[in-house]
Amino acid sequence: MDLKKCVRSIVDWPIPGVIFRDLTTLMSDPEAFRETCDIFYERYRQKKIDKIVGIDARGFVFGAVLAYKLGIGFVPVRKKGKLPHETIEEVYTLEYGSGTMEIHKDAIIEGEKVVIIDDLIATGGTIGATVKLVKKLGGDIVECAFIIELPDLKGRAQITDCAIFSLMEFAGE
Repeated sequence: MDLKKCVRSIVDWPIPGVIFRDLTTLMSDPEAFRETCDIFYERYRQKKIDKIVGIDARGFVFGAVLAYKLGIGFVPVRKKGKLPHETIEEVYTLEYGSGTMEIHKDAIIEGEKVVIIDDLIATGGTIGATVKLVKKLGGDIVECAFIIELPDLKGRAQITDCAIFSLMEFAGE
């Protein structure tokens, strides 16, 4: 199955000049959703991963399924103010300002092997902040995984100390 064809492109959303890559169409297609989740499972099932770290919000969808299939824990990284217990935070830069990501202080035990997963890597802001959070807690990052990569926005260049895997790219499109 060509999973790329299952991603809806919405022109000029949320602002003019942006093409938004909508994964809700992939997630609502049972075959495409299953195949996507199975690709990640096959990639990581032999790697002795301790935790999957999913980034708010669509990273939760794929990350939770992957953690379930691997029989390991799932750790959410959320935007500031959304986690109920003690957290650490990391500020990151956006084109129009800044954002803050948080993780519970007790979410990762030092030395645990983790995979970080999100739906998309664009400029690298949220993944960069998440990598810093996991490392602050002593996690050993095996890989950062994405459904979509937008290489024109050079997000991969922001993550120089972790391996990156993406299922598909939308370059120059």
